[in-house]
Amino acid sequence: MGCEWGVWGTAFRAGATAILSFILSAQQLETFTERAAPPAGPAPVYSPARPTPGMTLRIHNTLSRRLEAFVPLEPGHVRMYVCGITVYDLCHLGHARMMLAFDVVYRWLQASGLHVTYVRNITDIEDKIIKRALERRQTIRELTDEMIAAMHRDLGALGVLPPTHEPRATDYVPQMLGLIDQLQQRGLAYQAEGGDVNFAVRKFAAYGQLSGKTLDELRAGERVAVADDKHDPLDFVLWKRAKPGEPPEAQWPSPWGDGRPGWHIECSAMSCALLGEPFDIHGGGMDLQFPHHENEIAQSEGASGQPFVKTWMHNGFLNVDDTKMSKSLGNFFTIADVLKSFDGETIRFFMLRTHYRSPFNFSTVALEETRSSLKRLYTALQAAGDLPPVRAIDWTEPRAAAFRAAMDDDFNTPGAVAVLFDLAGGANRGQAQDAALLKALGGVLGLLQQSPQAYLQGGTALAADGIEARIAQRAAAKAARDFATADRIRNDLLAQGIVLKDSAQGTTWVKA
Repeated sequence: MGCEWGVWGTAFRAGATAILSFILSAQQLETFTERAAPPAGPAPVYSPARPTPGMTLRIHNTLSRRLEAFVPLEPGHVRMYVCGITVYDLCHLGHARMMLAFDVVYRWLQASGLHVTYVRNITDIEDKIIKRALERRQTIRELTDEMIAAMHRDLGALGVLPPTHEPRATDYVPQMLGLIDQLQQRGLAYQAEGGDVNFAVRKFAAYGQLSGKTLDELRAGERVAVADDKHDPLDFVLWKRAKPGEPPEAQWPSPWGDGRPGWHIECSAMSCALLGEPFDIHGGGMDLQFPHHENEIAQSEGASGQPFVKTWMHNGFLNVDDTKMSKSLGNFFTIADVLKSFDGETIRFFMLRTHYRSPFNFSTVALEETRSSLKRLYTALQAAGDLPPVRAIDWTEPRAAAFRAAMDDDFNTPGAVAVLFDLAGGANRGQAQDAALLKALGGVLGLLQQSPQAYLQGGTALAADGIEARIAQRAAAKAARDFATADRIRNDLLAQGIVLKDSAQGTTWVKA
């Protein structure tokens, strides 16, 4: 719904409440009214602003196709929305790529001293969800609850922070109905003969601004079925009339008949309800740029008459061994699949070594190399021993300044990671301050927060006490000058993935 809360907003709210009063219970109507209430404080104004002192962040804006100095619409407060997961199946590597990209954005904005309201939605009603629930003989709620729980486990393993809000689409159907009504009143939506309500794309003059194409160049998107009763093939569905055989839990009453929301309308309603309009950043995968995000702009700006989002961000595609990931090609991996062989921090580090806008190529060979690289960083921290606490990062320190410069350059994580390896060199030479800064800057990226010993010894098939017992046997053999037995113990452990390290202080071990 348009979130301009002046005279326009008051009129819209009254109209939306009126059309919903006959289809919602008193309690549901009260919930809608509360969620549709104006945000506290004055409405934000979308206008150029001067960078705040010390603000050097630049972000590539998909809408303008250039790097722009980032200045929050509200000083000190960033409002960000990222399109989340359609929860009909387990999360795959492409989801991991997107989630990690915007987790880094979230972390860096906070590290830059900004308050961030981060909304990442869950699509819990959609054709694929209905189909999968019927196939598995589950209710839609049972399926989506199961997949949401699995998603949270996967994201937790990858170190992805929870957003400020994680709305489920089914909790915002009243807001979607209000938005559709507003679009229809403005002549931008129509009910087709089959009962669906569609958005009339050619009546929105700015359509195509995000994709940079004219209407004649565009085609109906992957999720936009071309129906005979559409006025134009590019028109997209706002409200789907219920079909025979669909479960009752997939239907809501509306002025246009029982049905459910189209996919695109969900994000417009949820982002507006939780962030107001306009807001600072809207993100998602490159595949969402068209038609999903293009359609979001058309719906939201068509209803409100004002800009929807200031900065659009999109992460690059993910390939597997230089080939598009596809179940039909046999190269499709869920996050859970990869976590069976690699720890979550290694996967996270692997993806952060590529810039979020660049294409990302997944391969087990590269992931193995990344695991070795992460071990080098943890080995450097271990070599430094007990670290002095870092209460706050001194951003004037040359390496910290280089890290900040990289991150302020459109979240250039490869440049930031290079600084970590530079600091590891000093840590390996016993420079405790370098090691402390390495750990602190790693924490900004969600890395290097385990104890070095726990990381370096984790994930082994042998129990730690069993390994220590073998080390003691080897020490006894060396003391008896039985070097053949000592060498055999070392080689046996190495074959089981355990590397022994001898020093004047004794023998320690790490996983290979």
